[in-house]
Amino acid sequence: MRTTTTATKLSTPRIRRATRRDGRVLLALIDALADYEKLARPSRAARKRLLADAFGRKRRIDAYLAFIGPKPVGYAIIFETYSSFLALPTLYLEDLFVLPEFRKQRVGLALFRACADQARRRGCGRMEWVVLDWNTVAIDFYERLGARHLREWHTYRLTKEQLRSL
Repeated sequence: MRTTTTATKLSTPRIRRATRRDGRVLLALIDALADYEKLARPSRAARKRLLADAFGRKRRIDAYLAFIGPKPVGYAIIFETYSSFLALPTLYLEDLFVLPEFRKQRVGLALFRACADQARRRGCGRMEWVVLDWNTVAIDFYERLGARHLREWHTYRLTKEQLRSL
C-alpha cells in the first residue's frame, strides 16, 4: 500500500475559479505570461478592464487559478463564442499559462481539464484556442491530448485603431 506524504499532497495541482480577491494574483500571472511571450505587460487601463471583465457586474471572461500548495502557479481564461453550424456554444481558451518552474507537475493538464469540464457543463459543441507558432512546448502538450491543428483556418485580426477607421 502506498502512503501519501505531505510533499506529495503539496505537489498535486488544485484548480479553482478566481474571485475578486484574486485580482492581484491573476494580474501577476498575466504579467508572467507577457514576459514569457516577450510582450508588453498590460497597461494600467488594461489591468483595470481585465479585473472588471473578470469580476465586475457584466462579466466577459472566467478565470481559473492553479495552486501547488498555497502558491498560485498558473491560470486560464475562458469565454464562450458560438457556432452557427453546430448551433451550440464553443468554449474559447484565451490563456493557459503555468509558471515555468512548475511545468513538470501536471498543472497545465489540471487547468486544461478544468476548462474542458466547463465546456461539458456548459453544453459546448467544442473547445478552441490558438497557439503561437514558436511555442513548441504548448503545441506538443495539446497534440499529446489529442487536439488537432486546423490548418485550413487562418486567424485574422483588426486592431482597435483599424476598427475605428473601417
